[in-house]
Amino acid sequence: MNEIVDKAPQLPADVEWHFIGTLQSNKVKPLVRGVPGLACVESVASAKVASLLDKHWAQEHPGTRLNVLVQINTSGEDSKDGIEAAEAPALVAHVIDACPSLAFRGLMTIGRPGDVSCFDALARLRDELASALGLAAELELSMGMSADYAEAVRRGATAVRIGSSLFGARPSKA
Repeated sequence: MNEIVDKAPQLPADVEWHFIGTLQSNKVKPLVRGVPGLACVESVASAKVASLLDKHWAQEHPGTRLNVLVQINTSGEDSKDGIEAAEAPALVAHVIDACPSLAFRGLMTIGRPGDVSCFDALARLRDELASALGLAAELELSMGMSADYAEAVRRGATAVRIGSSLFGARPSKA
């Protein structure tokens, strides 16, 4: 989170930023205040974070809405963030009903490498949510990264994350 807050002000003001990654509740305010051009938070995984995003966005950008995606853990891996698919209807309903400064746009997942069933699961969940909650079937699906984006697109991805293909691998944190 600190990286985007540090880099965003150094780039042109018309850059639109998508935040991807774990967003802890204590980091919501610095993200909203520190990233000019924040267009979307792709990793909302709790009602608490959604409510804080709504509150701070309304304070900093009154009269506008921040796009959000709800992150689903489709792989079941403990190392991956996101909520279980069964929790999605309640969180999506919270975003829609209780967060007027947020615009629910769809779902996001980071699948298990080489396991396309994670993408299929997210596409099914999108369809189920759209039907159950009366939402447009065109909800976004952010899934797939540099190694598996082609499979993700074949399975309905509307956004892929291909930073390492464009910029090279990130340096290790060690």
